[in-house]
Amino acid sequence: MRNRILAPLLVATALLVGTHVKAQPPPAANLDAIPEKMPFSEPYGAPIGAQRAQSLIQAAAAEALRKGWAMNIAVVDSGANLVAFLRMDGAQLASISISEHKARTAAKFRRPTHAFEDAVQKSDYKYVLSLDDVVASRGGIPLIENGRIIGAIGCSGGTGSQDEVVCAAAAALIKP
Repeated sequence: MRNRILAPLLVATALLVGTHVKAQPPPAANLDAIPEKMPFSEPYGAPIGAQRAQSLIQAAAAEALRKGWAMNIAVVDSGANLVAFLRMDGAQLASISISEHKARTAAKFRRPTHAFEDAVQKSDYKYVLSLDDVVASRGGIPLIENGRIIGAIGCSGGTGSQDEVVCAAAAALIKP
């Protein structure tokens, strides 16, 4: 009887120990490393205009419609000020402010919000979450024209990867 009880306990213990070993976090990142060049240093340019921002909104909405996704889409200028916004029919209300926040983050920090997601999820850079105005979720992309940031687009309403696909379709209309 004793062996019947001990055997399953030993198996369960071995499984728990094995799971614990596999679930260990990645090694700590070297935050003291000094890059040769400044990352994400594209200069800010003249702000995107309303008509052009609306055309990007329409391109993003067309991509979302093709995929059957209801999205909130925001375009900000190079100063991170809202220029154009669309809430597609059926898009969730919570994603209104998220789409704007993603666009503002991409403009202010001069990088796609995917970079923040990777920093937290893949590199374990938890400090990123302490920075003001950061969204660590993909779906915000800077709009770079002639080497200058003219604004950014942010999409929200689906998964992060869906949001990013819709933003990318619109951002592709800007010639870098």
